Parts: sequence; structure tokens; C-alpha cells
Amino acid sequence: MLIRNKLVPELIITDLSRSLYFWTELLGFTIAYDRPEEGFAYLDLLGVQIMLEERRPAARQWLTDDLLAPFGRGVNFQIEVPDVDAILERLGKVRWPLFMACEEKWYRAGEREVGQRQFLVQDPDGYLVRLAQDLGERAL
Repeated sequence: MLIRNKLVPELIITDLSRSLYFWTELLGFTIAYDRPEEGFAYLDLLGVQIMLEERRPAARQWLTDDLLAPFGRGVNFQIEVPDVDAILERLGKVRWPLFMACEEKWYRAGEREVGQRQFLVQDPDGYLVRLAQDLGERAL
């Protein structure tokens, strides 16, 4: 049984099958449930959840302005994963371009630092996704 998170982004996309390939085959999400007749899918990856909804001008969709590529300007979705290398390998096999190469980065969080291996990639519509593997904490 799926336990739905209290915050789940819903991304308007242009092609559900193309987006599902990216999110499931390359990033590793599974389809928790979908409504293909509506161009909708609810995805999950170890508790990280996201909804995809295909843009349909006649449908009831909450858009505040025209959708211009790349979508999602000004936001990136950080997703913690157990192994960034596995995802990088899948992306590399299909020559999917990275927005930012993998790096090790430490961020101050109060009196400590939290570390992660991270990289950024854009989905087919340009939404920016940051995949991060936890490296733990250390003293400042």
C-alpha cells in the first residue's frame, strides 16, 4: 500500500511515455498508479514521490501562464538516492546529457556539515533534477 507524502510535486509534461522512460528507466522510479487515458502517472522511488500530468489544453489544469521550454525554471528537485553511480551509468548508456557533472559537496547545517555526491540532469521537458547520495555528517 502506498503511503502518500504530504507534499508531492505535480509536473505538467508534454509526452507521458517519454517522461516515464526518463523517470522510470533512467532514474529508477516505479509507477505507483496511473491513469493513461488522462495522461497521468504517480511515481515513487523509495518514498520520493512525484506526479506527471501530460499537457492537454482542453483538460482542467492549473496553469498560471504559458508553458515555455524549459519547464520548471527557478526550481530544482533534489532527490536522495542510495547510489548515484547506478543512475549515472544508465544515463551514460543512452548519452543523456548532464546539466552538472557529479561532485562531492558539503553544506553547512547549523554546527555541522552534511555531505552528498550529487549531479544535475534535466528531464525531457527541462525540469531540473538533482540526484544526491548521502555522505553523512562531519564537524565544521
